[in-house]
Amino acid sequence: MFTGIIQAIGTIRSLTKVEQEWRLVVTCGSLDLGDVKVGDSIAVNGCCLTAVGVGEDSFAADVSEESMRCTALGTIKEGSSINLEKAMQATDRFGGHIVSGHIDGVGILVDKEPEGQSLNLEFETPDHLQKYIAPKGSICIDGTSLTVNKVSGNKFAINIIPHTQTTTIISGYKLQQKVNLEVDLIARYLERLLEQKDDSYPVKIDKDFLGAHGFD
Repeated sequence: MFTGIIQAIGTIRSLTKVEQEWRLVVTCGSLDLGDVKVGDSIAVNGCCLTAVGVGEDSFAADVSEESMRCTALGTIKEGSSINLEKAMQATDRFGGHIVSGHIDGVGILVDKEPEGQSLNLEFETPDHLQKYIAPKGSICIDGTSLTVNKVSGNKFAINIIPHTQTTTIISGYKLQQKVNLEVDLIARYLERLLEQKDDSYPVKIDKDFLGAHGFD
């Protein structure tokens, strides 16, 4: 489990094919690896990866061919900068939102404009993710917990404040860049509840029920 608060910007030291998988070696920048051991989870651009080797300033992880195809990890190369977050502990502050590290789809940056000292970014999202993205709701982009400003069809916009620009890789995004998207976990579970047709449930959770209890 993660929070979407990026802890460091790392670099892909090497990317090599090992049989049918890829081996990533990541230089971790300022990320403290003192409490990380083999088997622990680290989010790399929002993808939950398992450390299979840990050094003083780096770790190695294996990535399947399927993950490379289905996420934006397929676009990284040696020297690429990446967002890093260690799995949260039970005593950590929940500064962002609930992030699983399981990517739902790949978005594309279609517009990037300065707005004061901030950046206004617009992304195009796969059609199947549209229903999970709502104005003022949460979304995770390359592992970063962000608030959606507005939604229009299959596009949504976010505002990146100066602090986020300096502590994540987002300020370096180029137009048409692919990014990892993870929608709000609560929205996914809510959809599943709405689909529930089991008559043994004492209360049917549907749109009318939610509206009557303050969920518009």
